[in-house]
Formats: sequence, structure tokens, C-alpha cells
Amino acid sequence: MVSAARIRVILRRVPILILAIAVLAVGAAAVFHTPAVAQEEQRRGWSLRDLLFLRRSERVEPPRLIEPRRIQRIGPRKPKVRKSRAAPRRPAEPAAPIVEKAPDARTVLVVGDFMATGLAEGLDTAFAENNKVRIVVRSNGSSGFVRDDFYNWPEQIKSLIETEKPAAVIVMLGSNDRQQMRVNGEREQPRTEAWTEEYERRTDAFGKAIASAKVPYLWVGMPAFKAPKMTSDMLAFNDIYRSTAESHGGEFVDIWDGFVDEEGAFVTSGPDINGQPVRLRTDDGIRVSKAGKRKLAFYAEKPLLKILGMTSPPGTLAAYAPAGAPVGAPTPTPMPVDRTVPMLLSDPALDGGSELLGAAAPAKADGPGEKLFVEGNVSAASPGRADHFSWPPRKQPAAAAVPETTTAITP
Repeated sequence: MVSAARIRVILRRVPILILAIAVLAVGAAAVFHTPAVAQEEQRRGWSLRDLLFLRRSERVEPPRLIEPRRIQRIGPRKPKVRKSRAAPRRPAEPAAPIVEKAPDARTVLVVGDFMATGLAEGLDTAFAENNKVRIVVRSNGSSGFVRDDFYNWPEQIKSLIETEKPAAVIVMLGSNDRQQMRVNGEREQPRTEAWTEEYERRTDAFGKAIASAKVPYLWVGMPAFKAPKMTSDMLAFNDIYRSTAESHGGEFVDIWDGFVDEEGAFVTSGPDINGQPVRLRTDDGIRVSKAGKRKLAFYAEKPLLKILGMTSPPGTLAAYAPAGAPVGAPTPTPMPVDRTVPMLLSDPALDGGSELLGAAAPAKADGPGEKLFVEGNVSAASPGRADHFSWPPRKQPAAAAVPETTTAITP
């Protein structure tokens, strides 16, 4: 049996054990009471007792923070490339002033396909400051001589001339004509014999229609294109256009060299009218850029001004007309320039004397060296010398005999 003293000792230690258990409970609650546990407690209505005696499967572990691993680079680091500042934009070209055309301005009619439209834009820029010339374009971008069922140029040109009453006509046509053509009810491939004969007949009818209206005209040829086959076809077409224009009183304007390189190949970029490198054609290799349109007009300006009897517009081929001269006045002939005849330095008339200033009399060739280098005279070779080539060789004179002397020897 337990003694009374032993029981008293145990009773004294019970409060201490209870206090220790309470401290341990509070500490455990502080450890497990994380923010995640608090949210779960509010959701489920748990008490402190429930938290202390949760089963292992119901405990909510606090989220672990995983530190990102550093990736070790292998090899040298790439140098940081600093972004360069964008190049300053070139200032936009000032727009040409719009000049109101005079009531009596002369009309220039431009006809053809989409290439003619670009030519008209270039001519409009060239004559923007000339109030005596009005550019009127009556083009059809998809037209040509092949599809006369779509647009018949020999018939349409007559009505266009009657309506606009132009002082001159400019034609640029043919870029759409690389296609089949119906001849005598059959389809012919481009540039076959039957196709070419019919094509020449239609272009000839077009030239006659313009000639019958008694209007001077220019026929601007086709340029080179990106496709080699198309370029070769345009060369053949230009020969037909040249022949048609010249046979009906027109003038053919050849622009080929302005859109090819030195070897005659197609170029996308080239010199403009001022000699500066620019982009002349678009990416498709068919249409022309703004600078290309202006270059097309550049080739047509001079013959057009000749037809109109006018001087060059501002900013084009250097005009000799004085400031304030009326538009349409004939171009004055440039004044002759006095030229000085070239004069030689050895000319006595240069300084009025018979000799150049400081000239000295040549030295007299007296010695053999002077005779050799000045006059070219070689002295006669001496017998026995390496340059003596006479035959038979002369015998040299014998040397004088030296008398022998004897010395008596005395014993």
C-alpha cells in the first residue's frame, strides 16, 4: 500500500503537471496554427482541440517555398548589344506649288494602259509650275491591242481627240499584250507569225487614226521588266511601235536605256533625272515608282516641248530663256564663247623674244664623250681593242729591242 507521505508528494506535483501540459498545448497550437490552417479552421469551424488532435491525413502542411535554381551558363557571355538610335528621317520633299492653269493652256492628251497613267503623273509633276500646259490622261489600265473586244483603241482614240482637242498626244501602250489573240476564229500564241501580222495590223490602224486627226503625237516605248521573257517581248513590241509611229508622222521615244544597267539587264534601282540613285520600280518588277514615273516623263519632255514650241519648264533640261520671257517664245541661241588657241611653251611669241627666259646656249661637243652622247658619233676603234672588228687584223708594231747588258763577274 502507498503510504500517506507518498500520496501527499504526488498531490503536490499534480498542479505542476497540469501547468506543464497546458504550456505544451499552447505551444503546439502556436506551431500548427498557420495562415492556411486558420483559413481551413474558419471554413470547417474547427476548435483548438480539433487542431491538437487532428489525424495525420487531415493535417494541412504549410506550403513550401521553392527557391529558383540558378542556371549556370556554359561558355562566354554574349556582349550586350545596345540599341542604336533610329536614324533621323529625311525631311519630306516640299510639295510643288499648285499653279492654276490659264484658260488658253494647251492640252496634252496621254493615252494607253497603266504605264501611261504613270507617265501622265510624271508629266503633271514636270509641268506643275507651267500654267500654259495642261496634262489630261485618258488611260485604261487593262487595255491593249490584243483585247479589242474589251477596249478598241483605234476607235476610241478618235472620240478622245474630238472631245479633248489636244495640241499633242502621247501614247504608251502594250504592256498587257503578252497573251493569246483570236485571229480568223483561232487563238494564236504571242509572237507567232499569224499573231505578229495581226498585231502589226492593229497598231497600224491606231497610227492611222491619230494621223487622220492631224495631231502631232509621241509614242513612248516600253521599258525592261523583271521577267526575262517579258523583257524580250517588249523589245520586239518596241520595234513594231517605232515602225508604226514613224510611218504615220509620229515620233518614237526610246526609254530603254533609262531602266537597264550597262549590260542591258533589268534594274530595280538606278539614277533619277538628277543622277542620284533611287528606286525606279516596285517589288513586282512591273510598275514604276514615283521617281520612275518622273523619269518616264523626262524622256518625253524634250520632244514634247519641241512640238509645242516652248522652252523647258523649271527644274528640267537647262533652259536658255531669260527670266520674264513669255512662254512659247523661241529659245534664243547661246552666245558664242571666245576661245584662246593653245600656246606651246617653246613658242617664241610667248614672251616676245626668240628664246625662253633663262635659256642657255647648248654646250659645244668637243670631247669624245660629248660627241658620243650629244652627236652620236663614235670614235674609231684602236687596233687590238675589243670593239676593233677589221679583218684581217692588223699587226701591232714591234716594240723596240732593248740592248742586253752584261755584267762582268770577277772572281
